[in-house]
Amino acid sequence: MTRSRVVVVGAGFAGYQAARTLARRAGDDIEVVLLNPTDYFLYLPLLPQVAAGVLEPRRVTVSLTAGGLRKVRLVLGEADAVDFDRRTVGYTDPEGQHGELSYDRLVLAVGSVNKLLPIPGVAEHATGFRGLPEALYLRDHVIRQIELASTGSDAEECSARTTFVVVGAGYTGTEVAAQGQLFTESLVRRHPLRQGIRPHWLLLDVAPRVLPGLDERLSSTADSVLRQRGVDVRMGTSVKEATSGGVLLDTGEFVPTRSLIWCVGVRPDPLVASLGAPLERGRLLVDQFLGVPGRPEVFACGDAAAVPDLERPGEYTPMTAQHAWRQGKTAARNVAASLGFGTRTPYEHHDLGFAVDLGGVKAAANPLGVPLSGPVAGAVTRGYHLASMPGNRVRVAADWLLDAALPRQSVQLGLVRSWSVPLDTASPELARLPKDG
Repeated sequence: MTRSRVVVVGAGFAGYQAARTLARRAGDDIEVVLLNPTDYFLYLPLLPQVAAGVLEPRRVTVSLTAGGLRKVRLVLGEADAVDFDRRTVGYTDPEGQHGELSYDRLVLAVGSVNKLLPIPGVAEHATGFRGLPEALYLRDHVIRQIELASTGSDAEECSARTTFVVVGAGYTGTEVAAQGQLFTESLVRRHPLRQGIRPHWLLLDVAPRVLPGLDERLSSTADSVLRQRGVDVRMGTSVKEATSGGVLLDTGEFVPTRSLIWCVGVRPDPLVASLGAPLERGRLLVDQFLGVPGRPEVFACGDAAAVPDLERPGEYTPMTAQHAWRQGKTAARNVAASLGFGTRTPYEHHDLGFAVDLGGVKAAANPLGVPLSGPVAGAVTRGYHLASMPGNRVRVAADWLLDAALPRQSVQLGLVRSWSVPLDTASPELARLPKDG
């Protein structure tokens, strides 16, 4: 008896959960194939802690061939074409070879990439923050700038090296600035700087407040912690131009820096736009069951999908890990139902709250709508991450304990070079953007 093949494209929060749920739900009756460029699931929320030296890189990666995915066949490759009529997915493997997978059901969970804006110099001089290579590069880069500044003779150059500009005050940007400030303070204790120079972190955003998508009380808590630590928070401010020597702000001020960290948000993977299917602000339009209209064998979830928000008619769920994780499970259930296993269910989201790690014992959280701050929020946030991670919990907890008891190791690993982590992940699209903004 021939088994139905389900191909899941992408192993982010949505894809990983879809593959795991399918493997458990249908057993040996369904062949689950997972197509992904790497052999691991990346737990993105803890990436700022990797960049700040709190966690070792492997702590935030979970093997795709172990645990709940042992019955899933992993194919290493980057999807570059989907033929709905032939029911095939074309891909390129890590060594440049082309391949093709046929499917009976398809789950598109390709995720997102850096959101680029037509600002001169940003693509060339900014560092993104979407994956493990960027986190490792940023960690080395920050250490290098502090070490060079500690031995430099030119005061202006030392000041530029110790100035770090983060653009985007959402989850990622806020956590990068918070963790980065603590990291550089620990570095200068080992590498003292000349008189009058201290690490200077700037957090910029065009929004009126940090964490603009969250409750104002959480936003206020995060803003207060950042400012108390010395982070220069500038709302209603953006970058007008980036150069190798610094950034020009839209206020007219030029900030000398060697570090521009781009955290302005994400956009759906460019593969979505090539499918020829209806889109909603760049995302693949799906129904409440996560199915693609007119294609009963195709489902989509996570950042690549515009999923109707049943609690807010006419709106779509935001691109967050919490939604992606749950959508992956719903997509898997509905795929199984389409093959005769169970019944399909609509995607309904009940907000359990949010947690933002601000480094050390500080955090801003509102579990079940209860706003928390300080050490209590810090404990809740770390507990939430441990509960959410599909693996490595003991190792992550051990790293946290070691970080609290021992000084961080501040050595450059040199594993990732700047040319291997370009911000521009889709240059043809960027080239079509107007240059005058």
